[in-house]
Amino acid sequence: MLTRRIIPCLDVIRNRVTKGVKFQNNVDLGDPVELAARYYAEGCDELVVYDITASHERRPTDLEMVGRVARAVRIPFAVGGGVSSVSDMEKILLAGAEKVSVNSLAVARPDVIAEGARAFGSQCVVLGMDPVRTADLARCPSGYEITTRGFRNRTGMDAVEWAKRAEGLGAGEIVVNSVDADGTRAGFELGVTRLVADAVGVPVVASGGAGRPEHLRDAFVEAHADAAIVAGMLHTGEWTIPRLKAELAALGVPVRLPPPAAARG
Repeated sequence: MLTRRIIPCLDVIRNRVTKGVKFQNNVDLGDPVELAARYYAEGCDELVVYDITASHERRPTDLEMVGRVARAVRIPFAVGGGVSSVSDMEKILLAGAEKVSVNSLAVARPDVIAEGARAFGSQCVVLGMDPVRTADLARCPSGYEITTRGFRNRTGMDAVEWAKRAEGLGAGEIVVNSVDADGTRAGFELGVTRLVADAVGVPVVASGGAGRPEHLRDAFVEAHADAAIVAGMLHTGEWTIPRLKAELAALGVPVRLPPPAAARG
């Protein structure tokens, strides 16, 4: 059985890692490069770095920060936020990231997924989606609507249909970040994660709401996610990557256990 990936998320505002609930009441948690290096040393599988206000502020990603993260870790990491073109995607990859996450841009211009996949390969193109529950089943039969601009804009697009379309365009991975669960640490939104995971053939990453190892197990077992993004439970120091993976292994989840620190070179 394939091991499940644990992916710490670094939400960055003005070169500082921050964490809030549904992108509100954010608290400064430190330097993104220092946190990336710590989680890498602890044995995380990948990382994701989001410049969470870049798209809303209509500015580019901080490439200098991306380069510093690349020099600090030796694992794949994705970068999202502030991407407005395939040229921006190329700059992020050249700065050292292995993947680029597109969210608001992809909704506004879906062809950018296909353009990125042709230029760099599907494995480099991640679709980030921020679905929210909706009662408007006429427009969104799955019961989940896509939002953009950091949850600020409701699009009327059905989350599952958008995931299938993005896969067809060439997205190599889909991150499902629930608006309703983001930052709550009360568990992932399993409903929308499973709907998307069962509808597409590419890896699906659960995001938003992790607070305990059982939440990750549920995302893997019940929602069929291939990976899970964690943030607050690590940033607060309540959990470490080794302890989290040990708990998941005890729960029967196949994970890559961290090697001794000395073996990481």
